[in-house]
Amino acid sequence: MTVRDPGGVTDKTPPSVPAAEDAPREAEAPREHDVPREESARPEPGAAGADTGPAQGEGQAGGRPVIEVSPAVHKRLTTGLGGFTMAMAACLVLVLAIYAVTPRSNEQILPTVDYSAQLWAMSSDAPFTVYAPEGLSQDWRPTSSRMHGLGEDGEPVAWHLGFVTPSDEYAALEQSNEKPSEYIPRMTNSSIPIGTHQVGGDAWNKYHRKDKKANSLARTLPDGTSLVVTGTATYEELAVLAASLKPQSKEGTPLTPTGAATPGS
Repeated sequence: MTVRDPGGVTDKTPPSVPAAEDAPREAEAPREHDVPREESARPEPGAAGADTGPAQGEGQAGGRPVIEVSPAVHKRLTTGLGGFTMAMAACLVLVLAIYAVTPRSNEQILPTVDYSAQLWAMSSDAPFTVYAPEGLSQDWRPTSSRMHGLGEDGEPVAWHLGFVTPSDEYAALEQSNEKPSEYIPRMTNSSIPIGTHQVGGDAWNKYHRKDKKANSLARTLPDGTSLVVTGTATYEELAVLAASLKPQSKEGTPLTPTGAATPGS
Protein backbone atom coordinates (compact mmCIF):
# COMPACT_ATOMS: atom_id res chain seq x y z
CA MET A 1 0.00 0.00 0.00
CA THR A 2 1.49 3.40 -0.98
CA VAL A 3 0.96 6.31 1.37
CA ARG A 4 1.73 9.71 0.32
CA ASP A 5 2.58 12.18 2.99
CA PRO A 6 2.27 15.88 2.57
CA GLY A 7 5.95 16.21 1.80
CA GLY A 8 5.62 14.02 -1.24
CA VAL A 9 7.55 11.18 0.24
CA THR A 10 6.14 7.88 -0.53
CA ASP A 11 6.09 5.30 2.29
CA LYS A 12 6.53 1.83 0.87
CA THR A 13 6.55 0.01 4.16
CA PRO A 14 4.78 -3.31 3.62
CA PRO A 15 1.63 -3.83 5.50
CA SER A 16 1.85 -5.80 8.64
CA VAL A 17 1.34 -9.57 8.34
CA PRO A 18 -1.58 -10.80 10.33
CA ALA A 19 -0.41 -12.54 13.44
CA ALA A 20 -0.49 -16.26 13.52
CA GLU A 21 -3.39 -17.76 15.28
CA ASP A 22 -2.12 -18.39 18.75
CA ALA A 23 -5.39 -19.78 20.02
CA PRO A 24 -5.65 -23.51 19.72
CA ARG A 25 -8.22 -24.90 17.47
CA GLU A 26 -11.47 -25.68 19.02
CA ALA A 27 -11.33 -29.17 20.18
CA GLU A 28 -13.28 -31.49 18.02
CA ALA A 29 -16.33 -33.02 19.52
CA PRO A 30 -15.63 -36.52 20.72
CA ARG A 31 -16.86 -39.25 18.36
CA GLU A 32 -19.64 -41.47 19.39
CA HIS A 33 -17.59 -44.65 19.51
CA ASP A 34 -14.95 -43.02 21.68
CA VAL A 35 -17.45 -42.38 24.43
CA PRO A 36 -17.49 -45.39 26.77
CA ARG A 37 -20.88 -46.92 27.10
CA GLU A 38 -22.39 -47.06 30.46
CA GLU A 39 -22.22 -50.59 31.71
CA SER A 40 -25.42 -52.03 32.87
CA ALA A 41 -25.59 -52.49 36.49
CA ARG A 42 -24.91 -55.98 37.60
CA PRO A 43 -26.81 -57.33 40.50
CA GLU A 44 -24.83 -57.76 43.58
CA PRO A 45 -24.38 -61.19 44.94
CA GLY A 46 -27.16 -62.00 47.27
CA ALA A 47 -29.39 -59.29 45.87
CA ALA A 48 -33.05 -59.99 45.49
CA GLY A 49 -33.97 -61.45 42.09
CA ALA A 50 -30.39 -62.40 41.29
CA ASP A 51 -29.85 -65.74 39.46
CA THR A 52 -28.04 -67.93 41.90
CA GLY A 53 -27.60 -70.89 39.46
CA PRO A 54 -29.28 -74.27 39.57
CA ALA A 55 -31.57 -74.81 42.43
CA GLN A 56 -30.34 -77.04 45.15
CA GLY A 57 -31.23 -80.64 44.48
CA GLU A 58 -31.63 -80.23 40.68
CA GLY A 59 -30.45 -83.39 38.81
CA GLN A 60 -31.22 -85.57 41.77
CA ALA A 61 -34.17 -87.73 42.54
CA GLY A 62 -34.71 -88.86 46.05
CA GLY A 63 -31.14 -88.04 46.92
CA ARG A 64 -29.75 -90.27 44.11
CA PRO A 65 -27.99 -88.97 40.97
CA VAL A 66 -29.92 -89.16 37.69
CA ILE A 67 -27.97 -90.49 34.67
CA GLU A 68 -28.91 -88.79 31.44
CA VAL A 69 -28.71 -90.84 28.19
CA SER A 70 -29.21 -89.95 24.56
CA PRO A 71 -32.59 -90.66 22.89
CA ALA A 72 -31.04 -93.41 20.73
CA VAL A 73 -29.64 -95.25 23.76
CA HIS A 74 -32.91 -94.81 25.60
CA LYS A 75 -34.80 -96.31 22.63
CA ARG A 76 -32.51 -99.34 22.48
CA LEU A 77 -32.79 -99.91 26.22
CA THR A 78 -36.58 -99.67 26.29
CA THR A 79 -37.65 -101.17 22.95
CA GLY A 80 -34.91 -103.73 22.08
CA LEU A 81 -36.75 -106.88 23.20
CA GLY A 82 -40.07 -105.70 21.85
CA GLY A 83 -38.58 -104.86 18.45
CA PHE A 84 -36.86 -108.24 18.25
CA THR A 85 -40.10 -110.03 19.12
CA MET A 86 -42.03 -108.10 16.47
CA ALA A 87 -39.37 -108.88 13.83
CA MET A 88 -39.48 -112.60 14.63
CA ALA A 89 -43.28 -112.58 14.48
CA ALA A 90 -43.19 -110.86 11.07
CA CYS A 91 -40.73 -113.48 9.75
CA LEU A 92 -42.94 -116.29 11.04
CA VAL A 93 -46.01 -114.81 9.34
CA LEU A 94 -44.06 -114.52 6.07
CA VAL A 95 -42.89 -118.15 6.24
CA LEU A 96 -46.42 -119.38 6.95
CA ALA A 97 -47.77 -117.34 4.03
CA ILE A 98 -45.17 -118.82 1.64
CA TYR A 99 -45.93 -122.32 2.92
CA ALA A 100 -49.66 -121.78 2.43
CA VAL A 101 -49.37 -120.67 -1.21
CA THR A 102 -46.68 -123.17 -2.28
CA PRO A 103 -48.19 -126.10 -4.24
CA ARG A 104 -47.18 -129.49 -2.91
CA SER A 105 -48.19 -133.08 -3.27
CA ASN A 106 -48.10 -135.95 -0.81
CA GLU A 107 -47.59 -138.45 -3.62
CA GLN A 108 -44.12 -139.90 -4.02
CA ILE A 109 -42.88 -139.56 -7.60
CA LEU A 110 -40.59 -142.44 -8.55
CA PRO A 111 -38.03 -141.91 -11.31
CA THR A 112 -38.28 -143.74 -14.63
CA VAL A 113 -35.36 -146.09 -15.30
CA ASP A 114 -33.90 -147.63 -18.45
CA TYR A 115 -33.31 -151.33 -17.77
CA SER A 116 -32.06 -152.29 -21.25
CA ALA A 117 -28.43 -152.68 -20.11
CA GLN A 118 -29.37 -154.98 -17.23
CA LEU A 119 -31.68 -156.95 -19.50
CA TRP A 120 -28.79 -157.49 -21.91
CA ALA A 121 -26.46 -158.53 -19.06
CA MET A 122 -28.99 -160.99 -17.63
CA SER A 123 -29.83 -162.45 -21.03
CA SER A 124 -26.15 -162.92 -21.86
CA ASP A 125 -24.73 -164.20 -18.56
CA ALA A 126 -27.54 -165.63 -16.42
CA PRO A 127 -27.40 -169.46 -16.01
CA PHE A 128 -31.08 -169.73 -16.98
CA THR A 129 -33.44 -168.41 -19.63
CA VAL A 130 -34.44 -164.88 -18.67
CA TYR A 131 -38.00 -163.58 -19.14
CA ALA A 132 -38.74 -159.90 -19.80
CA PRO A 133 -41.98 -157.96 -20.41
CA GLU A 134 -42.84 -157.04 -23.99
CA GLY A 135 -45.81 -155.23 -25.48
CA LEU A 136 -46.79 -153.28 -22.36
CA SER A 137 -48.38 -149.89 -22.92
CA GLN A 138 -46.57 -146.67 -22.04
CA ASP A 139 -48.74 -146.42 -18.92
CA TRP A 140 -46.51 -149.12 -17.42
CA ARG A 141 -43.55 -147.07 -16.20
CA PRO A 142 -40.37 -148.90 -15.09
CA THR A 143 -39.05 -147.44 -11.84
CA SER A 144 -36.45 -149.93 -10.55
CA SER A 145 -34.12 -152.66 -11.78
CA ARG A 146 -31.67 -154.70 -9.70
CA MET A 147 -29.52 -157.77 -10.35
CA HIS A 148 -28.04 -160.11 -7.75
CA GLY A 149 -25.45 -162.88 -7.93
CA LEU A 150 -24.51 -162.41 -11.58
CA GLY A 151 -20.89 -163.53 -12.06
CA GLU A 152 -20.61 -164.94 -8.52
CA ASP A 153 -19.81 -168.65 -8.42
CA GLY A 154 -22.19 -170.74 -6.39
CA GLU A 155 -24.63 -167.88 -5.80
CA PRO A 156 -28.20 -167.93 -7.15
CA VAL A 157 -28.87 -165.25 -9.74
CA ALA A 158 -31.91 -162.99 -9.40
CA TRP A 159 -33.39 -160.03 -11.25
CA HIS A 160 -35.91 -157.51 -9.93
CA LEU A 161 -37.83 -155.22 -12.29
CA GLY A 162 -40.42 -152.82 -10.82
CA PHE A 163 -43.23 -150.84 -12.51
CA VAL A 164 -45.86 -148.24 -11.71
CA THR A 165 -49.07 -149.58 -13.23
CA PRO A 166 -51.72 -147.61 -15.18
CA SER A 167 -53.78 -147.38 -11.96
CA ASP A 168 -50.78 -145.90 -10.07
CA GLU A 169 -50.18 -149.09 -8.13
CA TYR A 170 -46.94 -151.04 -7.90
CA ALA A 171 -46.09 -154.31 -9.65
CA ALA A 172 -42.73 -156.08 -9.85
CA LEU A 173 -41.27 -159.01 -11.73
CA GLU A 174 -39.01 -161.23 -9.61
CA GLN A 175 -37.14 -164.17 -11.16
CA SER A 176 -34.34 -166.39 -9.92
CA ASN A 177 -32.81 -169.85 -10.08
CA GLU A 178 -32.89 -170.04 -6.27
CA LYS A 179 -34.81 -172.99 -4.79
CA PRO A 180 -38.52 -172.31 -5.43
CA SER A 181 -39.46 -173.52 -1.94
CA GLU A 182 -37.36 -170.70 -0.47
CA TYR A 183 -37.60 -168.01 -3.11
CA ILE A 184 -41.37 -167.91 -3.75
CA PRO A 185 -42.46 -167.61 -0.07
CA ARG A 186 -39.94 -164.80 0.46
CA MET A 187 -41.10 -162.87 -2.62
CA THR A 188 -44.84 -163.37 -1.98
CA ASN A 189 -44.67 -162.85 1.81
CA SER A 190 -46.73 -166.00 2.11
CA SER A 191 -46.12 -169.74 1.97
CA ILE A 192 -49.67 -170.91 1.29
CA PRO A 193 -51.40 -170.17 -2.05
CA ILE A 194 -55.06 -169.18 -1.96
CA GLY A 195 -55.86 -170.52 -5.44
CA THR A 196 -54.72 -170.32 -9.05
CA HIS A 197 -55.03 -167.77 -11.83
CA GLN A 198 -54.90 -168.69 -15.52
CA VAL A 199 -52.58 -166.52 -17.64
CA GLY A 200 -52.25 -167.38 -21.32
CA GLY A 201 -53.15 -171.02 -20.70
CA ASP A 202 -50.71 -171.40 -17.79
CA ALA A 203 -51.74 -171.75 -14.16
CA TRP A 204 -50.15 -169.30 -11.73
CA ASN A 205 -50.54 -169.73 -7.98
CA LYS A 206 -52.23 -166.84 -6.16
CA TYR A 207 -50.92 -165.42 -2.90
CA HIS A 208 -52.19 -162.63 -0.66
CA ARG A 209 -50.71 -160.86 2.35
CA LYS A 210 -53.49 -158.79 3.94
CA ASP A 211 -51.41 -156.79 6.42
CA LYS A 212 -49.06 -155.62 3.65
CA LYS A 213 -51.72 -155.33 0.94
CA ALA A 214 -49.60 -157.60 -1.25
CA ASN A 215 -51.02 -159.63 -4.13
CA SER A 216 -48.82 -162.14 -5.94
CA LEU A 217 -48.86 -164.63 -8.81
CA ALA A 218 -46.07 -167.22 -8.96
CA ARG A 219 -45.01 -169.96 -11.33
CA THR A 220 -42.07 -172.42 -11.46
CA LEU A 221 -40.70 -173.24 -14.92
CA PRO A 222 -39.54 -176.74 -15.95
CA ASP A 223 -35.85 -175.76 -15.55
CA GLY A 224 -36.46 -174.75 -11.92
CA THR A 225 -36.56 -170.99 -12.53
CA SER A 226 -39.18 -169.13 -10.50
CA LEU A 227 -41.27 -166.26 -11.92
CA VAL A 228 -43.18 -164.03 -9.49
CA VAL A 229 -45.26 -160.93 -10.20
CA THR A 230 -46.14 -159.13 -6.99
CA GLY A 231 -47.17 -155.76 -5.58
CA THR A 232 -50.13 -153.62 -4.57
CA ALA A 233 -51.70 -153.95 -8.03
CA THR A 234 -54.82 -156.04 -8.52
CA TYR A 235 -54.63 -159.61 -9.76
CA GLU A 236 -55.90 -158.39 -13.13
CA GLU A 237 -52.97 -155.99 -13.56
CA LEU A 238 -50.55 -158.62 -12.29
CA ALA A 239 -51.94 -160.99 -14.91
CA VAL A 240 -51.26 -158.38 -17.64
CA LEU A 241 -47.62 -158.20 -16.53
CA ALA A 242 -47.34 -162.00 -16.34
CA ALA A 243 -48.80 -162.41 -19.83
CA SER A 244 -46.27 -159.94 -21.27
CA LEU A 245 -43.25 -162.01 -20.15
CA LYS A 246 -41.26 -163.46 -23.06
CA PRO A 247 -38.11 -165.63 -22.95
CA GLN A 248 -34.95 -163.85 -24.10
CA SER A 249 -32.13 -165.38 -26.13
CA LYS A 250 -28.48 -165.08 -25.16
CA GLU A 251 -28.16 -162.23 -27.66
CA GLY A 252 -30.85 -160.25 -25.83
CA THR A 253 -33.61 -160.85 -28.39
CA PRO A 254 -36.90 -162.63 -27.67
CA LEU A 255 -37.14 -166.32 -28.53
CA THR A 256 -40.82 -166.00 -29.46
CA PRO A 257 -42.74 -163.38 -31.47
CA THR A 258 -43.91 -160.43 -29.40
CA GLY A 259 -47.51 -159.34 -29.11
CA ALA A 260 -49.97 -157.59 -26.88
CA ALA A 261 -50.36 -159.26 -23.50
CA THR A 262 -53.78 -160.74 -22.78
CA PRO A 263 -54.51 -161.92 -19.22
CA GLY A 264 -56.16 -165.27 -18.75
CA SER A 265 -59.04 -165.88 -16.40
